[in-house]
Amino acid sequence: MALLPSDLAMRAPRQASARLLWLWRSMASRLVLLTVVFVAVPVLLYDQFQRADEASQQLLLKSAQRQGELIARALEPELLGVDRTALPSLSSALARYGDDRTRLKLLVRPRVAATGTAAVRTGPEPFFYVAAAPSLSTTDIDAERRLLLEQGVLDRLGSSCAGNSTLAMRVPHAEGGEEVLSSITPIKTSFGCWALVTSHATEAYISSSIGRPYWSTPAVQAAAAIYLAMAALVLAVLAGIWRNLNRFGDLARRIVGGEDTPDHQDRSASFAARNTVPELAGVAEDFDRLVSTLRDSAQSLRRAAEDNAHAFKTPIAVIRQSVEPLRRALPAENARSQRALTMIEKSLDKLDGLVSFARRMDEAAADLLAPARRRVDLSSLVERMAGGYTGLLAEQRLHMRSRIDAGLVVRASEETLETIVENLVENAVSFSPADSAVSVRLTRNGRWAELVVDDEGPGVDPANLERIFERYFSHREPGRGMPEDESAAHLAGAAHFGIGLWIVRRNIEAFGGRVSAENRPTGGLRMTVMLPLAA
Repeated sequence: MALLPSDLAMRAPRQASARLLWLWRSMASRLVLLTVVFVAVPVLLYDQFQRADEASQQLLLKSAQRQGELIARALEPELLGVDRTALPSLSSALARYGDDRTRLKLLVRPRVAATGTAAVRTGPEPFFYVAAAPSLSTTDIDAERRLLLEQGVLDRLGSSCAGNSTLAMRVPHAEGGEEVLSSITPIKTSFGCWALVTSHATEAYISSSIGRPYWSTPAVQAAAAIYLAMAALVLAVLAGIWRNLNRFGDLARRIVGGEDTPDHQDRSASFAARNTVPELAGVAEDFDRLVSTLRDSAQSLRRAAEDNAHAFKTPIAVIRQSVEPLRRALPAENARSQRALTMIEKSLDKLDGLVSFARRMDEAAADLLAPARRRVDLSSLVERMAGGYTGLLAEQRLHMRSRIDAGLVVRASEETLETIVENLVENAVSFSPADSAVSVRLTRNGRWAELVVDDEGPGVDPANLERIFERYFSHREPGRGMPEDESAAHLAGAAHFGIGLWIVRRNIEAFGGRVSAENRPTGGLRMTVMLPLAA
């Protein structure tokens, strides 16, 4: 039945909702979402914390700038009357304002070139260090002066000798440790341009991001280490669960593939043995019990099928043997009695067929519960079975065309594959008219083995193409390629209880394959079986 546009419009949102729900419930989707969260959260927090740190940094630098400006204003009266002979005494003046937390350095750019002074001169640059409190080594002073020159601070200050500016520079000390240059304040006198450099070595400045990237601060690095450890722990937990689920999946595939049957097991052939997460121990034990129950059930079904068939076959055989003396004892002209014996024999044949088919159904159900799979050379099996129908084809005046690619190996049960091929070929033979052909073709189709069985019979009503795989469905028209004599009918499966193709589909799907039927354009039916090739 065709869908109306309105039905399609209503189905689309439901399908989209179902897919979104599936994605939300998927462990892989949640793992990806969790990874995105773990990546996005630190980026967002880092940006916010960096802005807060920049504001805090500006406050510290403004405070340092204000402090330097106050000290400069206090020093200014003493610097107004200074000449070259008074330069060495300036360290004692700086010492009144500097301490271990606030360090002061005084530079000067004289109006006239300074010659014969006590100033420290390291090159032709116009500024000279003349005092420091606390005192510093020449190496530390040179390093700080080079940094100020490289940053262009002294050049900008020397051009106008005006403007109190903040600094954000870290200067390492030769004996270890470092200090943060926080501000530089100019003082203009008749002697020249003075520059008061204020620096700090307290924890508030050293541990801050002043003079270095925010990510390199100890607080950020410690937070990043804790966050990464937490993320690694969460992902490790999820990865552990994921690995266990994959182990369970591998074992389930091995069990379904017949690699871990009761007579072919190793120590790891149980879910509990493969589990490494204590919380999944109960689930693993439940899986092991379920597998054991399925195997026991399959074994019980096979045993019951065999016992029931034997129990029914014996009285059927006794009745069949008892009918023969009765037929000989009754007069041939007694048509009514002879017809009654014939009906008894036909009913026995039908009952015998029912017992055989019941056994096959139970065995098929057992194979679905615990399919025994091995590597089977499907090419050799089909070639051998195709060659075994020579006698039957000759009786039906049929001939076979076959094309079988070599080396096609599947993982399945050889006995079940024989049943599948037998059902397909005998079904084609039973519908083929005399002097026609049955075609068997086995080829490789990508990662699949493709088995195609064609006949030249009447085909199937298109409405019944899917129904022919249903249990107990059988639709046969007398005289349409059916065997005429009873012996041929028995060979071709004349009982026709409608379970042959049902068994074919169930077994093929149990092996991970699929089967389909279609009418050939030139007449007849085509059965196509697809089985995954073994790795």
